[in-house]
Amino acid sequence: MIVAITGASSGIGRAAALALAERGDTVVLAGRSRTSLDRVAAECRELGGDAVVAPTDVSDSKQVEVLVDLTVARCGHIDVLLHCAAVMAYGEFTQVPPEVFERVLRVDIDGTVNVARTALQRFTEQGAGHLILVGSVIGKMAPPFMSSYVMSKWAVHGLARALQAEVRSIPGVDVSLVSPGSIDTPVYQRAGNYIGRVGQPPPPVSDVDKVTKAILSLTTRPRRDLSVGPANPLMVFGFRYVPAVYDVLVVPLMRRLGLSRTPTGPTPGNIFEPS
Repeated sequence: MIVAITGASSGIGRAAALALAERGDTVVLAGRSRTSLDRVAAECRELGGDAVVAPTDVSDSKQVEVLVDLTVARCGHIDVLLHCAAVMAYGEFTQVPPEVFERVLRVDIDGTVNVARTALQRFTEQGAGHLILVGSVIGKMAPPFMSSYVMSKWAVHGLARALQAEVRSIPGVDVSLVSPGSIDTPVYQRAGNYIGRVGQPPPPVSDVDKVTKAILSLTTRPRRDLSVGPANPLMVFGFRYVPAVYDVLVVPLMRRLGLSRTPTGPTPGNIFEPS
């Protein structure tokens, strides 16, 4: 299977690349850092898979087109495009600098649009293909201090559902959404931060391998939406059905469980440049 992966240099993207390579698939690794991608590619080859490195900023539609064209040129076709790339910023809405807020939306929303449009155009030409978007349980609820990320994941969820309806008329083409909950990845520590304390995944925290198992299962059995995280149903239920209770509890819980005790000064993290 030929799988192109955005955000492949770390976190869920890297873990998925390694799992797919171990399965014997060919992976095309996309991300902003060539150095990190080369490291992941070497790990994939050690596991028995073939790996191609394709430095890509998903917020640039031309670079996404080059990624897909390169995949087809090197591998003959593309079976799956797994979109994991995302950035995040912590802080109260009015405290996050406008340029940081806008960059999160540019990468997370526009980047997803660029990937989805390019992938679906190619899949339609091929007559087959599978787009897997990595969203978040945050796309179904709204914790505080992460407003740009919340906005972007709601947009990803909405786009995925719209596309799922549209591709029903295209035989062989599928769109899936993966909705992880609290997962142990570096995204929290590398995020932009304007709240004074380094972020952390709130408990209960799932290992990234649970997400990769879900992704691998989707590559052989496409489904609409696969939730990963034991607390996801409870959080979504509270947000949707008891909003008054949710609003009272969510701020103190976020301060206590979603932020570590490690202090930090204002920083854009990896939002503008890879770390």
